[in-house]
Amino acid sequence: MKDNLATTTAGADIPSRAFDPIGDTLSRMRMLIGRRIVARAAIANTVPGLELSHLDALDAMQFIDGEVTVGAIAERMRIDPSRGSRLVAELVGHGVLRRDASQEDGRRSLLVRTKLGDKLLAERRTVKMALLADVLADWSEEELESFSRLFEKFVDGFETAAARGVANAGGQRNG
Repeated sequence: MKDNLATTTAGADIPSRAFDPIGDTLSRMRMLIGRRIVARAAIANTVPGLELSHLDALDAMQFIDGEVTVGAIAERMRIDPSRGSRLVAELVGHGVLRRDASQEDGRRSLLVRTKLGDKLLAERRTVKMALLADVLADWSEEELESFSRLFEKFVDGFETAAARGVANAGGQRNG
């Protein structure tokens, strides 16, 4: 019977079949997220002609401490600096970013979002909220509160497990 159990990090055994529907649903969700329908709609509504990687560069900027440079964006995105440079040049060309001189080193260019860049990020949020409103329209307040709390707990658990390297171990947690 032990083969049909998964041992949690807390040491509790849970029937593996309880994980199957969650795993299947995660696979379905990954496919939906992989299509990036929210990002595609935001781009189409705001700056047609951009690619998803352009929006990824804007996202990367939000997580950079200090001066935002081409190198910092490339490093955050884990891409080659030359690819980062091309992405930034295209974003500048579309008016989504502008280059400013660094106050610390006038030879270095800093990157700043323009009003159009802010509009693109705002549009993505608007599209996301509209999609969530549609999906959750018939949920009760109690269901929304429970799902929100449990989903956050679930994602927090994923982040903790990833930080511990559980996914890299192939999930070899069975006894």
